[in-house]
Amino acid sequence: MQLNFSGLRALVTGAGKGIGRETAKALHGSGARVVAVSRTHADLVSLSTECPGVEAVCVDLGDWEATEQALGGVGPVDLLVNNAAVALLQPFLEVTKEVFDRSFHVNLRSVLQVSQIVVRGMMARGVPGSIVNVSSMVSQVTFPNLATYSSTKGAMTMLTKTMALELGPHKVGAGGGQGSVLGGEAVGQSPYRPDDPHTGCRSG
Repeated sequence: MQLNFSGLRALVTGAGKGIGRETAKALHGSGARVVAVSRTHADLVSLSTECPGVEAVCVDLGDWEATEQALGGVGPVDLLVNNAAVALLQPFLEVTKEVFDRSFHVNLRSVLQVSQIVVRGMMARGVPGSIVNVSSMVSQVTFPNLATYSSTKGAMTMLTKTMALELGPHKVGAGGGQGSVLGGEAVGQSPYRPDDPHTGCRSG
């Protein structure tokens, strides 16, 4: 079934690669006006070439002030896809403050910040809207070296539930989707594969 997003404006974070890029392309192909957010300029250039008319915003979502400056005046958004994430793999006893902070700033705090910006606009316009927070199966199961990344995704699950509870009365829906363990280049940093039963995973 062909979805039709004509007349709607969608903002996708982490749109330079992987799931975010494919989401931006699919929305564009379905008629939406797409705002693509990435910290990698070259990725935005190539995406804009593939999808003429895409609005590109280059910003590091781990930087609160830069994000506010880049997206504070983004204008009306009907659909928000919070997909941006970093997966910095370290064994639990080797996790550094820098990696922990960076991971939570990009993977969780940016979801809060960008959602607040977008939802305030939706409420001011008095229109319904939708938010999709892209999570991961590691929000529920454990893998070695993913203590920090898994924690950010587990926290996102609860943030999403709270958003749904509080924003529902304002006609703003919030939900989440779970991808594989890791996407893109991050998979190559770990010997564990979601498609290999011999590497396994253990919950609890």
